[in-house]
Amino acid sequence: MLLSKEKLHQLLSNRVLSDSFNSLKTLPSPDSFKDIKKASQRIVQAINNKEKITVVGDYDVDGIVSTAIMVEFFEIVGYPIDYIIPNRFIHGYGLSSKIIEELDSNTKVVITVDNGISAIDAAQICKDRGIDLIITDHHTTPEILPTAYAIVNPKQTDCSFPYSHICGAQVAWYVCAAIKSELKLDINMGDFLDILSIAIIADIMPMRGLNFAMTKKGLEFISKSKRVALQEFVTMCNKTKINGEDIGFLLAPLLNSAGRLDDPRISLNFLLSKNRYEANENLYKLIELNNQRKELQINIYHQAQSLVNTEDEVIVVFDEDWNEGILGIVASKLCDKYKKPAFVLTQKDDIIKGSARSSGLIDLYELLTLSQDSVLNYGGHKSAAGVTIKVENLEYFRKSLNENKAKLSPSEEFRSEYIGELSLDEVDFELFDILEQFEPYGLENEKPYFLFKDIQIQKVMSIGKNKEHTKFVVNKNYSDSFEALFFGENATNYNDLDNCSFVASVGLNEFRGNISLNLHIKEVIRSL
Repeated sequence: MLLSKEKLHQLLSNRVLSDSFNSLKTLPSPDSFKDIKKASQRIVQAINNKEKITVVGDYDVDGIVSTAIMVEFFEIVGYPIDYIIPNRFIHGYGLSSKIIEELDSNTKVVITVDNGISAIDAAQICKDRGIDLIITDHHTTPEILPTAYAIVNPKQTDCSFPYSHICGAQVAWYVCAAIKSELKLDINMGDFLDILSIAIIADIMPMRGLNFAMTKKGLEFISKSKRVALQEFVTMCNKTKINGEDIGFLLAPLLNSAGRLDDPRISLNFLLSKNRYEANENLYKLIELNNQRKELQINIYHQAQSLVNTEDEVIVVFDEDWNEGILGIVASKLCDKYKKPAFVLTQKDDIIKGSARSSGLIDLYELLTLSQDSVLNYGGHKSAAGVTIKVENLEYFRKSLNENKAKLSPSEEFRSEYIGELSLDEVDFELFDILEQFEPYGLENEKPYFLFKDIQIQKVMSIGKNKEHTKFVVNKNYSDSFEALFFGENATNYNDLDNCSFVASVGLNEFRGNISLNLHIKEVIRSL
């Protein structure tokens, strides 16, 4: 049965009608976080006593944005702080003994953002040195918590914050709001929503409730942001309006590329740029790094595909020479392709480490908890995780994951790959306006994909710098043609097609002032 525009609007409305906190006016108060009062009062005490404060972030987008929010907030307050973002190749992840060694000797307060909940050893070192450690994080809490002055994390069982699935930057934002309240300052926390929305999208948070409300407003702010970094990004996009896909597929990979291949401070410096020249210089560094990342990613992805055991319910692939900064992206692509949780691993010194991704149907943290006797360390959340294991335990780890996956029930009902069947004749700007009303899309508010059946193909061609994408020119009706793009797929696989069915979303193309619609193919179906 073909979808109509009216039926589509009804389906999308039904997703969000029952959501709580679906506007900025209804956002929960900072006070509902466990320890947030204790944390904010200690930070204010440090300010009043002129004590050294250091913020420790993370090298992914969420950690970089969290750090940027903290740094900019303290600049507004007028109190100088130190900040460190770990380099994954030198320090490893999060707060560690190596990071503590780099602290200013006068540091009295350390605030972690987007990390720290698993930093048992580092927390003890801080205590032994008389440093008050304030952990702000959003990752799933382990059974034994670090010894810290305060822990602000919505996933703590005794935390009353009503929405646990938020990113690290949101927790940092709430902590800043609490500090503002303690200091009785007039600071507009809404001014941070532009970069906050970037972290929510990049960290694949459920796009419902307060995440939806914050991201929707943040995306509106990006197009008119006073932040010179975002002005440069909007100029690069050459678009009148920035949407979630622009962040997820353009800006987030750029910001992540520095931490994957080089120094994550390049991304932080970009976000904190004080003038257009500085922002432009950092942006082009990120573009160059991201191009290198793409080439590496293609090579590792093809190698990883050749190692996949399709009979396994959990994919585990390993190569000792893979760049560890690319593993998460490859895991995500394998997860998308095989519709299974995917672990991509490499060797560093005498241990194996890697990243995992899941579609959300299977909780990765829960799976790793069941398999913890096969690992040295693990952390993360439902859809993304990191793990380290002994070299000799690799096969045991793979078997353990696959055995324990059978013990888990999918956390959601199975969802179809598409929302319904659509005629090409229905694809117009009226349809696009309906789809745009319910943006931003993401986890639990998936971008609508449609089944297009028996489509006549005029032409198939390769596009992209490395000819890594495919463009189909298809017949919309007797007099009109339409473009359908299939990213990451080689055109030679489809040169024989005269017609086919496919699953695709509707996209907007802006080029030299001309605006048109196209389709973004998710899957080609040769026959139905």
